[in-house]
Amino acid sequence: MTGFAEAVVRGRMSEVRSALAGLDEPARRALGDELVAEVRHRRDAWWWQGEAATLAVAAVGTLSTPTKVAALLGRRSVWLSGVDAAPVVDVARERGVTWLADVAYKLADRLPRDRMVAGWRFVAGLLLAEKAPPPTGDDFVRGWAAAQGWPDPRGTRPPTVDRLRADPFLDALLPRLFEVDGVGTELARGDGTDSNALPRALAALAAEGRLDRAVLLNGVLGRLLRGDRPGALRPFLVLHDLLAPTLDEVAVRSSAYLRLLADGPGPVARAAQRTLREAGDAAEPEALWEAARTVLARPEKALVRAQVSWLDRLARQHPDQAPEIGAVLAVAADHPDAGLRERALTLARRHGHRPVAVATVVEARDDLPPPLPAPAAPPPIADVDELVEEVAATLRGLWPASVLERVMDGLLRLGTHDRDRLEVALAPVLRRERVAEYEHIWARSDPSFEIDRLLLFVARIGDATRRRDGWASTLATTGGGPAAVASGRPAPMWLYRLRLAEAGQRLDGRDDPGLLSAPTSATGAVEPSVLYERLAALGDRPYWRWDYAQALLRLPAGVDEPLAARAEALGTPGGVELAAWLRGGGVPAPVQEVVTVGRRDRSGRHDWSYDQLPERRRLVALTPPADVDDRFGLLTVRPSAIGRRVFDAGHLWPTVLPGHRGVVAAHVLAEVATTAQEDVAGPGAVLPALADCTGAGGPALDLALAYGLCARHEADRVGALDALLILAAAGDLDAPAVGGHLGELGAQGQVILTRAVTPLRDAVAAGARLSVWRLLASALTPLLAGPTPPRGTPDLLALAAEAATATGVRIDVPGLADVVARGGSSRLVAEARRLTATLAV
Repeated sequence: MTGFAEAVVRGRMSEVRSALAGLDEPARRALGDELVAEVRHRRDAWWWQGEAATLAVAAVGTLSTPTKVAALLGRRSVWLSGVDAAPVVDVARERGVTWLADVAYKLADRLPRDRMVAGWRFVAGLLLAEKAPPPTGDDFVRGWAAAQGWPDPRGTRPPTVDRLRADPFLDALLPRLFEVDGVGTELARGDGTDSNALPRALAALAAEGRLDRAVLLNGVLGRLLRGDRPGALRPFLVLHDLLAPTLDEVAVRSSAYLRLLADGPGPVARAAQRTLREAGDAAEPEALWEAARTVLARPEKALVRAQVSWLDRLARQHPDQAPEIGAVLAVAADHPDAGLRERALTLARRHGHRPVAVATVVEARDDLPPPLPAPAAPPPIADVDELVEEVAATLRGLWPASVLERVMDGLLRLGTHDRDRLEVALAPVLRRERVAEYEHIWARSDPSFEIDRLLLFVARIGDATRRRDGWASTLATTGGGPAAVASGRPAPMWLYRLRLAEAGQRLDGRDDPGLLSAPTSATGAVEPSVLYERLAALGDRPYWRWDYAQALLRLPAGVDEPLAARAEALGTPGGVELAAWLRGGGVPAPVQEVVTVGRRDRSGRHDWSYDQLPERRRLVALTPPADVDDRFGLLTVRPSAIGRRVFDAGHLWPTVLPGHRGVVAAHVLAEVATTAQEDVAGPGAVLPALADCTGAGGPALDLALAYGLCARHEADRVGALDALLILAAAGDLDAPAVGGHLGELGAQGQVILTRAVTPLRDAVAAGARLSVWRLLASALTPLLAGPTPPRGTPDLLALAAEAATATGVRIDVPGLADVVARGGSSRLVAEARRLTATLAV
């Protein structure tokens, strides 16, 4: 490394500036080539602040084009946060280059979203120095919005409104502020002192005429109509309220407000409702009635209650329209809240509506379609082009188990049979998607990172020897099986890692036949006869240890003596092992024990996350039968304390043991619990895959469903709902057990019970009314036992009454009579009376 390169690497700015002074272009370009080579050589190094600033000066002072400069500074390892553009501008002026603005535009296009926010000030500094207009791409706009709220530790920044008034980018970027998804999250950060500073500043600039009020109001409504995450919409709602639209402004935009009232998220719909109500007759009556029908069917009780009151007021103000308004109010007759139903129907009758009685069909069973057999696994990948397309479609995302298995099988067959062609086709895709060449700490934990290493190895990118050594080390240190080295990590994860490491070694061979463990079913299961045929085709060639171990684990449980005899007759080690497995019945069922764990120990005085952890969690421990050697470590689960979480990939686990729901549920239960107790998003997606598998579920599966029903995020609750319906249709749902866990978790304050109401109501609507009624009957017992049932209990009582009415099945609910005996007019007592009356019919 020369003195110039060392000065850049060490961040010695003055030395680099001195070295560049007075150089001619050929000398500068020679240093530029040296600089690029050094950065590429140091691919595992990160460039922070001083080093990044020095690198930027060196790049502009030596490289010949803006494309080369942007490529160097846009590397993943270069962090431009806190880098001042002024020294770079000075060097550019000294050199006489005129393309600094081009560098800024290319960086704005090249930097990923999180990096754009971090490097925005540097990019903006280049543009301001060149007096160039700003780019209007999404990421640059996000960076601009984020820059408005960065804290000022010295307290010397002008007020937000003054900074915005003088901002040279304001006019160009303001329209895009309402168009870029997620930008509201940056606006919500405020200016370090006031979270609403930016909306206040925009409203103030509109009031003084600096900004067009109509542009702001139209932009806000457009943003709300397009939708976004709740936190990202909040500052736009604040801006809307600060603008305080006049009656005339509301009237000309009434159609937009009506759309928001009917279809907007709760806070948005409430704002539209309030605005329209205050505007009086701004909306056409027919359009308002149509929107009101949609609102009255929504689950948000406060929104519906306000709509009912508004319609009642309108009916009294306009007697000639009262019967029509009464018919609209009658729409709420199907609302899940009994109190709202009664009030709406009372008002509907008062205003002249006469409902038509309809007969109720009562059936004492679920009305679900019969379960469909699991679909077959997709066929093996046939050629290089198909393999590369599959890889390109999955990179940068989560590898689904089915895709991972299919790609691994394709890599083994095509990577040993047609390696050169596969390398040529695959390498550009990996480079374009920036698949990492360096070892990240997560790569030791997540199989999805290991598949990246296989792809890079096949494409001959990076250090092949280091990868071979890594795979050999993984296999050598786990010779005793995953349980010997798991160190608290899930055994299914280690089995995947072993198989992927084994696949890396297989890629050095020739004409590999592919995976013995390739699933024949979408659940991950392998048909025993297919495994026999694969072994027969393999002949005397040796099989791979961990691939074959996974193949056996994917076989259905049970004894198959005829096939065992055929396998034994093959006379090969694989055939003998398959015969023994088929005669032994497969994986034995472990013992499940429900246990309660507490928080991990504090890690220090500044362990701020400790107090955010739930105090306790109900999990399941697995213990193998006394006479079973748990050689894979799959039948042993010892739940860890809350907060001791390792990076997991639970979405892959159902395909490890597709015939043993309970075992897999115990492995993923801690992660599923975080969806309800720590508001983590994502782990609930494993529940439908678990339900599609076979085998007994037991307490682990029942608890997983209970947690999933109370998940913070809707996608996870939908996963629990889908799993519940799949199990109910197959006759595999233990509804009382799920309900018992749900009730006890709610009574102990371990979950937020109100979250379970919507998925359970959806399950009733889907036809699982008897299952939901049995589940609720069990859940209500512990919920009603305490002196103060948790929030959400009245909603569950109301749903239980509906489900009981729909089924006609009478189930005793201990504690229900005691609640009724308390008397009073609370909603809890009212709903308890309603359920009691239903059961007495």
